[in-house]
Amino acid sequence: MKRLFRYFALSLLLSLSACGIFRNSADISYRRMLPSQMNDIPDQLISRKGYTLSYNCETKLPNWVFWHLSAEHATGDVARPIAAYHVDSKVPKPRATGADYRRSGYSRGHMCPAGDNKWDKKAMYESFAYSNICPQKSQCNSGVWNAIETMCREWAKEYGDVYIVSGPIVKKFPDMLGKNQVAVPEAFFKVVVCLNGRKKGIGFICDNTDLHQTMRQCVVTIEEIEDITGINFFPNFNERDRMDVEMKANLRDW
Repeated sequence: MKRLFRYFALSLLLSLSACGIFRNSADISYRRMLPSQMNDIPDQLISRKGYTLSYNCETKLPNWVFWHLSAEHATGDVARPIAAYHVDSKVPKPRATGADYRRSGYSRGHMCPAGDNKWDKKAMYESFAYSNICPQKSQCNSGVWNAIETMCREWAKEYGDVYIVSGPIVKKFPDMLGKNQVAVPEAFFKVVVCLNGRKKGIGFICDNTDLHQTMRQCVVTIEEIEDITGINFFPNFNERDRMDVEMKANLRDW
């Protein structure tokens, strides 16, 4: 029954995209680039103006967050709103709140960053929903994670656009925050794909620690992240594209 519901939810999601509900409705590649359904874990699809996410009601975190970052959307002047962080009313209770993070020792880490949503007020506000947020150590958040986010915007401007998937890596029995039991990830992944010119992809895994990490230390292939997370990021790739994009990762190629 859960899989049947997920199938209809995905069908509805793609139908809405085709009907122009998505900001990316003109880009037919967007819906074809969505990761495949998750097996045996909660998987609630939510569409936002700036991203699509798969939400896990057990961890109170996203399984993944997907977005298409164009050169036009890589810049903007929309400021962070007042009282930006907010409870996501679209996910079931119990759900993450600001109280869960208070005095926890963890910052509130965006999966789809606010910096990728400065092009639109609604997109900016929705990036602060707690369903797009994970407990993240401050040095990771402001250090290597922020560096990768910044580099993705530079790549979008250089190549015209990129597709990005981001999310937490959660062990079987994670530490929990607050009364709503928000899982603490042991690491975070980010997958970046460019389809313009020579197709290429790269992945990153950043440990959720305050120890110093560099982008180069975090580089992995997309296939490695798929093996760890169980997510099939780009199910519509043919075998040639999968070889070029998912099985190679070299920062010098970017």
